[in-house]
Amino acid sequence: VVVHDVNELTEKLFPIVEAMQKHFSAGSGTYYSDSIFFLSVAMHRIMPKEITQIIQVDLDLKYKTNIRDLFDEFDNFPEGAVIGIAREMQPVYRHTFWQYRRENPQTKVGDPPPDGLPGFNSGVLLLNLEAMRQSKLYNQLLEPAMVQKLTEKYHFKGHLGDQDFFTMVGMEHPELFHVLDCTWNRQLCTWWRDHGYSDVFDQYFQCEGEVKIYHGNCNTPIPED
Repeated sequence: VVVHDVNELTEKLFPIVEAMQKHFSAGSGTYYSDSIFFLSVAMHRIMPKEITQIIQVDLDLKYKTNIRDLFDEFDNFPEGAVIGIAREMQPVYRHTFWQYRRENPQTKVGDPPPDGLPGFNSGVLLLNLEAMRQSKLYNQLLEPAMVQKLTEKYHFKGHLGDQDFFTMVGMEHPELFHVLDCTWNRQLCTWWRDHGYSDVFDQYFQCEGEVKIYHGNCNTPIPED
């Protein structure tokens, strides 16, 4: 077991992710402490080179299967993919991309699966650190000018940290991501159903198959066995 000091990680992270924080953080401005919410974005830059793959997970999860099976998903990454991540299961990005969607009525951005691009949820992440280090495209997307360019294109202002960054990048470069089945990150939050999206909510929320990991996001109770 290796324990990492949060303050040391934040110190390394801040210069890399400072530019994106103003686009993907709650509140206004850039808070030094917020950097930790972008850990996954730059994990390949701050972890020792001998670490080639990492699974990063939220705390509000309940495992119904051996996490070793999740590690096997690394073998399913298509060429060019650097991150494994499940889709967002609420219409949060339908909401966030409202202006882009209005200007581009034919877009799939923010639409529900299976044909739409609902965005990602970062509660369960497979980070292929070696692929992230090798990917010229991914590292270009971390540059402040590229972040600025994409946020302007999509009129994007988020508050969910790394999840917002991955979602926005996924709209532009889906080839960087291996999409995990919803059963690996079965989100339970229903906040958006009661906040203006009840008519389309179930299109995002449905998930067929035996759940492997429950995600009790927004403090939602997780079912008992």
